[in-house]
Amino acid sequence: MTERTFEALPPVRDRAFAGSWWGLAWLRALEDSALDGQQVKAGRRHARAGAVGAVSVRPGRITALVRDPDGTAYRSDVLVQQLSEADWDRFLTLVADRAGHIAALLDRDMPPHLGEDAAAVGVELLPGIGDLEPECACGAWDHCPHTAALCHQVARLLDQDPFVLLLLRGRGERELLDEVQARSTVHATAHAPEPPAGIPAREAFAVRWLVPPLPETVPAVDAPCRPPVLTGGTSPAPGLDAGALEFLIADAAARARQLLAEALAPGHEHTSPPEEPTLRQDAVRMAASAPPERVTARLAAGCDYGRAELARAVRAWEYGGPAGLAALEEEWTPGPAELARARDRLAAAWQDEDGAPRLRAAGNRWTALGTGAQVRYGREGRWWPFRKEGGHWQPAGPGDDDPAAALAGVLAGD
Repeated sequence: MTERTFEALPPVRDRAFAGSWWGLAWLRALEDSALDGQQVKAGRRHARAGAVGAVSVRPGRITALVRDPDGTAYRSDVLVQQLSEADWDRFLTLVADRAGHIAALLDRDMPPHLGEDAAAVGVELLPGIGDLEPECACGAWDHCPHTAALCHQVARLLDQDPFVLLLLRGRGERELLDEVQARSTVHATAHAPEPPAGIPAREAFAVRWLVPPLPETVPAVDAPCRPPVLTGGTSPAPGLDAGALEFLIADAAARARQLLAEALAPGHEHTSPPEEPTLRQDAVRMAASAPPERVTARLAAGCDYGRAELARAVRAWEYGGPAGLAALEEEWTPGPAELARARDRLAAAWQDEDGAPRLRAAGNRWTALGTGAQVRYGREGRWWPFRKEGGHWQPAGPGDDDPAAALAGVLAGD
């Protein structure tokens, strides 16, 4: 069986020991099990003071050395009944059948419906009255300040990782996930005759460890694949734009290959997944790939863009992707500290007052009066240059961390 040891946690001030519902349920079990509430309160004070040493967690038992205020240390244990083989069989079958439960556990979460579903099949994950059995070297026969302090410290560990509770009940994390994987494979094979209509991408991503690992390198492609031909010389069905559909297929294939390359890039496992693009962002991204004219017209109409407006959006996208597009379309007000820093940097860029541009700030936009030049502050922290042409502000370059440099680039082009 697996054993995990957690380093001593620092003292805790002015906050609860548990915030998750399962951590709070653990503390309720302590309060319901202890015959003397004063011992529980004393244990809480011990735990707040950092009196609990490293905590060892193994199936059925938690152990730690707990110090009294005078420095005397006592070995304290709390015993928890392990689940039976029959209980584990029912619980593992329940988790394996529902990708949402797997996703929650992998996110170090135990949503209430997981506990409710487990209880419905006769498995009580959380301890109840009398389920936390104390053993302490101080000689107390019931919960004492030392075992109560240990329980409070374990509540903090449970908040961070519900697998601690499952280990106490008899299964380590790797062992549990391996068993779920085996059951999921059997379940998928037994129900394979009809292909599924599909599941949400979030759930598919959550069970990524159930499938073989991705290849170490992306297969080489010497030239772009030839787009599919859907009509085959026949007229398309009424209302079907075969050319637009061919473009979408080719775009999806190119996008999939790009995402695969990013997923296999070194260090990708330490980065957050990209945010899902909005409808407008996706339309602008596709328009930037120079699709056929009729596809561009459909993209503009589908997102309520005029043709000139879409052209400006494409230009912004080419300079900075989603951030560049946001600089074009969003108007907001940065905080006073951010505005003050920008004002100082702009003032420092022009030592000669006669040559310094006169600036007018409005929200996140700074306009150099009489020049047709402007910089806009993006929410990601960069400054985006714009130039007024034909009565509209046009994106004039990529974002820059320095507002003065971004503005100087526009002014130099006048």
